[in-house]
Amino acid sequence: MKVLFIGDIVGNTGRKALKHMLPLLKDKYNPHIIIANGENAAGGKGITAAIAREFYNMGIHGLTMGNHTWDNKEIFDFIDDDQRMVRPANFPDGTPGRGWMKVEANGKELIVINMQGRTFLPPLDCPFKKADEIVDQVKKKQSCILFDFHAETTSEKIAMGWHLDGRVSAVVGTHTHVQTNDDTILPEGTAFITDVGMVGSKDGVLGVDREAVLYKFKTQLPVRFTVDEGKWQFHAVYMEIDETTGRATRIEKVRQVEDQWVMN
Repeated sequence: MKVLFIGDIVGNTGRKALKHMLPLLKDKYNPHIIIANGENAAGGKGITAAIAREFYNMGIHGLTMGNHTWDNKEIFDFIDDDQRMVRPANFPDGTPGRGWMKVEANGKELIVINMQGRTFLPPLDCPFKKADEIVDQVKKKQSCILFDFHAETTSEKIAMGWHLDGRVSAVVGTHTHVQTNDDTILPEGTAFITDVGMVGSKDGVLGVDREAVLYKFKTQLPVRFTVDEGKWQFHAVYMEIDETTGRATRIEKVRQVEDQWVMN
């Protein structure tokens, strides 16, 4: 199974980059299943039903979320009905939406689990215990599992990779928006990367207008963050999974900057 996972898509700049890059990546990798993190897609905070539909129409088969899931209040109107979107599974019981889903596309099936870390983020339920609960449940029926760990610190993400090695096909980190250079396949067959990176402005700060961020750091005063509209960058990972064993056989970083040819 060939899987493309696209990092956090940030605002209009990120959507423009996605529109440009996705056809090229389909031609290059011919992925069976495409998953993306969409929690920053609407102005950098949250997502709307229209943007989700835009992504699905482009050929994305499923969306993961994170700590900005609820920032756009429109999500409460559609998340329960959207079978192709997951929010962190370690929100308390009764939270709208779902924490994992089965994605079926091009004759392939992939379980996608979303989880949020707790270090420097709101204290949700334990992601490690919740991961055990869900993985033990779904592993009985499906060997191919993708785990999006939306977390702040490298240590928590790396720990989750080791925790799930051999039990899921891939653990991909999101949230920090900077692609790390540690893509690997762990000893028991789990593809891992600490952070996939983001899809958004190249010249902002994590996709946000840099002047606003600099003002915040230098003054410690409140400031309104807006998505930077400059040139874009695009980050993703491509993975191949043995459907018989659920073990990853390949993971490859994808990095492209507008007007620069850097694809492998």
